Amino acid sequence: MPNVTATVARVPFRNFSEVVGRFGALAAIGFRRYSTYRQAALASLATNTMFGFLRSYVLLAVAAGTGTAAGYSTQQLMTFVWLGQGLIGVVLLWGWTDLADRIRTGDIVMDLLRPQRAITTYLAQDLGRAGLAMLIRFTPPLVIAALVFDLALPQRAATYPLGLISITLAVVICFCCRYLVNCCAYWLLDNRGPTMIWVFCSGLLGGLYFPLHFLPQPIMWALWLGTPFPSILQAPLDVISEYAGSPGPATILGLQVAWAALLLVACELVQRRAERRLVVQGG
Repeated sequence: MPNVTATVARVPFRNFSEVVGRFGALAAIGFRRYSTYRQAALASLATNTMFGFLRSYVLLAVAAGTGTAAGYSTQQLMTFVWLGQGLIGVVLLWGWTDLADRIRTGDIVMDLLRPQRAITTYLAQDLGRAGLAMLIRFTPPLVIAALVFDLALPQRAATYPLGLISITLAVVICFCCRYLVNCCAYWLLDNRGPTMIWVFCSGLLGGLYFPLHFLPQPIMWALWLGTPFPSILQAPLDVISEYAGSPGPATILGLQVAWAALLLVACELVQRRAERRLVVQGG
C-alpha cells in the first residue's frame, strides 16, 4: 500500500529568484503580523529591562572580587546580560504555540492543503518576526544599558557580520526546537508537558540565566556538542561579546550551522511522519 500523506502536491519552483521571492513574501507577512502587537512589545521590553538590571547586579557581585568571572571581564559580563535580554525576544525562547494550537483545533488541515510546506511557511514568518524584534526588542535594552553600565563594544570589525550570522542561525535553531515541541501535539494533542520541559531546558542550558562557561569544562562541552541549547543564546552572546575562551567564533558558527541543518532535517522528517499519522487517524 503506498504511503499517502495529508498534503497536496507542491507547486514547483521555476528558478532561484522565485524561491527567494516566495520566502521573502512570507517573511514580510510575519513582520507585519507581529508589528501590530505594540502593547505586548512594550510590556516585554519593560519586563526584559527589569530582569536585565537584576541579572546585572547578580553577576557584578560574582565578579566583585577579581573583576573577572570564568574569563569574562566586568564589561563583557554586562554585555552578555543585556545582549541576552535583547535576544530573548529575537529568538523567541517561549510563547510560540501556533502549530500546536492548530493541531489541537484541527485547523492544521488547512496548512497541509496549501502548496507550501508548513515548516517553510512558519520558518519564513518567524524570520520576519525576528527582524522586527531586532528593532523593537533587541536595540532598546542595549541603549538603556549603555546609559547605566560600561559595556564591552566589539573591537574587531568582523564581529558585527559574524554576530549577525550567529543571531540568524540562533533564530533558525530555536525555531526548529519550538517546531519539534509543537509537533508533539500530533501524538499527545495537549503538548503542555513537552512545552514546560522546553521552557526549563532552553533557559537553563542555553546560557540565559548564567554563562555556560561557569560550568566545568566537560559538562560545558557535552552541552555544546550534545544539545542545541548553547547554540541558541550562548553562541551569539560569545561571538558578539568577543569572549576570548573556547570555543572560538569559527567553532561556534560551525556548530550552529551543523545544528541548524540537523534540526531542519529532523523537522521535515517529523512533519512527514505526522502527516501519515493524520491519514491513519482520518484527519
